[in-house]
Amino acid sequence: MKNNYFKLIFLFALSTFVISCSNDDDNNVETPNETLSEFKYLRILLSDEKTNEITLVNPVDATTSSFNAKFAKSALYTTESGRYAGIVHRADNTVETFDSGFESHGDHVDVDGLPQFGALTGKSLLPTHFKSKIGELLTFNDGDGTLSVAKESEINTSGAVFKVINAGLLAHHGAMATFSNGAYAITEKDNSITGTLPEKVKIIDNTGKTLFDATIVTKGIHGNASDGTYAVFGSASGVLVVESTGKQKLIALPEDFGTAWFGSILETSTKGKFVGYTAAKGAYLIDVVNSTIKPILQNTTIMQCKVSYNDSKLGILLHSGEFKLFNLNSLAVEKEAKIIAETATDATLKPQIQLTENFAYITSPNTGELLQLNLTSMEISKKIKVSKTPYMITILGFENSESH
Repeated sequence: MKNNYFKLIFLFALSTFVISCSNDDDNNVETPNETLSEFKYLRILLSDEKTNEITLVNPVDATTSSFNAKFAKSALYTTESGRYAGIVHRADNTVETFDSGFESHGDHVDVDGLPQFGALTGKSLLPTHFKSKIGELLTFNDGDGTLSVAKESEINTSGAVFKVINAGLLAHHGAMATFSNGAYAITEKDNSITGTLPEKVKIIDNTGKTLFDATIVTKGIHGNASDGTYAVFGSASGVLVVESTGKQKLIALPEDFGTAWFGSILETSTKGKFVGYTAAKGAYLIDVVNSTIKPILQNTTIMQCKVSYNDSKLGILLHSGEFKLFNLNSLAVEKEAKIIAETATDATLKPQIQLTENFAYITSPNTGELLQLNLTSMEISKKIKVSKTPYMITILGFENSESH
């Protein structure tokens, strides 16, 4: 009897202890919104519309560092590795490079020096289209129809300059794409249509020698992307798909497009799948293997359409200030909310966006701020002062917080 009594006392005390610990855990657990933080080794790089100022933002602690580019109003692009940026001054015929100082080793990241401009520079006529694949940086130069190429490994080499590839093209507003085998798909202008847009695409090697001539002529080409296997170009005749073997095909545009076509093509994390965007119709998923085009968002008021840093999601910012986050596998809307004030369609300078796994970053040209949007709560979590008129934005570094 006495043993049973002590057993009951023991069980009651044990259950009270477990409940108490459980309650303590509940009280101490922070919500995801409270603990959500950006990766330690990610940075946001911004240029300015009116000054030479380049701003590097550490979004973890909202600190900034300022640098001076050679010219204002530069376009910014992240290289394939994620460590570097290409800074393109189209009107001033100049390309600069920038080094975040971060070096990825897969499971961790090392700090390999301070953030700084790279030694590698380029001079060419109207460098416009920028790409980075197979360890290279590449620009298409509208002024003379040439390519300029350099290696990421040369960025911190004193005196390094971009080398010119001349494929014998006419000057035009062109584009290029890199295949995994080192060949390039490059647009050609034959003047079968009026204007600066090219009509076809051929494949060249790194000396400019033609490997495969174009087999399809279009009514104009603008915008492209490549996953290394397929090079995809926006075309008024349909979506032009080019392979390194020389094979080419057109995917018909949706029946209701009329004269609309995709002027922008974006890469995704899935081989053979790309996002096509046109302000006249909206954003669509292009499957080049199955030759299909499916709507993601049919809307004519899109201001910005960007794939996330890991290429798995699509962020769309409307002129109304609404933001929509799409999963590129299911094409479903994951989150949506009105996050900023409305922007006029004829605004001189509009907000720009970039997305990481947990946050979206939006420039605020009127206030000189970078806004950090929490993609879980869909609320602005930070407003970071940058230059007075932020112009372009790109992400540098790695979605990783592990050090050596």
